[in-house]
Amino acid sequence: MPVSVTTDVSNYEAKGYGDLSHTMKALTWQGKDSVKLIETACPKIIDEGDVILKVTGSTICGSDLHLLHGAIPDMEKGDILGHEFCGVVASVGSAVKTVKLGDRAVASFQIACGKCYYCKKKLSSMCETTCASQDASKLYGRRTSGMFGYSHFTGGFAGGQAEYVRVPYGDVNLLQLPDDVPDEKGLYLSDVLGTSWNAVVDTGVEEGDTVAIWGAGPIGQMAAEFSFVNGAKRVILIDGGHGSWRLGFVKKILPKLETLEYTTLPKGESVTSALKKMCDGRGPDVAIECAAGEYAKGWAHYFERLLGMETDSSELVNEMITSVRAYGRCGITGVYAGFCNHFNIGSLMQTGIRLHGNGQAPVQKYWKDLLKYIQEDKIHPLDMVTHRFKLEDMEIVYDLFNKRDPGMQKVFVQTKFSAPPAPGAPALTNL
Repeated sequence: MPVSVTTDVSNYEAKGYGDLSHTMKALTWQGKDSVKLIETACPKIIDEGDVILKVTGSTICGSDLHLLHGAIPDMEKGDILGHEFCGVVASVGSAVKTVKLGDRAVASFQIACGKCYYCKKKLSSMCETTCASQDASKLYGRRTSGMFGYSHFTGGFAGGQAEYVRVPYGDVNLLQLPDDVPDEKGLYLSDVLGTSWNAVVDTGVEEGDTVAIWGAGPIGQMAAEFSFVNGAKRVILIDGGHGSWRLGFVKKILPKLETLEYTTLPKGESVTSALKKMCDGRGPDVAIECAAGEYAKGWAHYFERLLGMETDSSELVNEMITSVRAYGRCGITGVYAGFCNHFNIGSLMQTGIRLHGNGQAPVQKYWKDLLKYIQEDKIHPLDMVTHRFKLEDMEIVYDLFNKRDPGMQKVFVQTKFSAPPAPGAPALTNL
């Protein structure tokens, strides 16, 4: 199916699509481990379904660190970053019917057309018309959707860590926010809430399950909360090293939570053996990976990644497969870009493990229900939000986030268009 939206507009001015009469601040990728805030041309309507959003809130996702580290292919110097954002509609294309000027809205991190085979099935992350990358199609065996601020491998669309952003197919990719949901809650419908919810329901967490979750960042935290919401009896959260402080952070919010810090295990003890001991010798019913494949734990995978012999480490996936009970369920939500070595396929086959690639979560499948849950106080996005920063400070914030600065879990990034902090949201941190 041919692409029917203008792609590879990753920096409006550099690509010749910007409005040179108006400028904005935007955070750009400048090479491995380098980002820079620049003054550049604002976006303008290109296709008739476009909406220009005046950004009132954005954030940093752990997935952005994969771009920072050079783990995702096809980045270009000057690409505008950011795939989670909300704002106010500033202008609309001639084909836009639902979204109106002045609406508050949150964007899905993936870009969907709303009309192809997968979009009609609410699997928006597999849209067949919004990503023209042949490399991605060859590697994965099928098209995936375009994504905001996430390399030319996913369509080359400019992101929302900026003051304005172009949203293709605005009627499809924007969810209007009601007055009783402030930006500090609605923003996270863009990715983290839908991704965490998908991890839980797609992997099949059921009433009475014991669930083990690898990674105590924002996705892992919300997956833990959502596991309890979905009926889990026990949830065990696993982390260590520079991120170990996050275990205590999440435990304060979810007192029923159990934690496992892998870097402090006794000599000879592994994550797998520790989980078996915690779960009557059999292991948990469900394992969910919320970390990512780029973080090698052992030297073999470290050097294999360094030498380009693999793109991802199989270590955490292998831990899940060997930790869960026989015929248990494992879900992969952390980002894996390509190939890994030493995958324990024998354990998978011989013990009947169900391995789920949770995919880039189709957030549009869930976001209306999740919005309702926010309004009903059933789920609590602000539980993970620890800081508020200015867009102008994003170069420093990326560095702090990359270092897993103690106490920094999820951030809210304001622009000059943002409203004052909502009740219960963090106050502005001046850097």
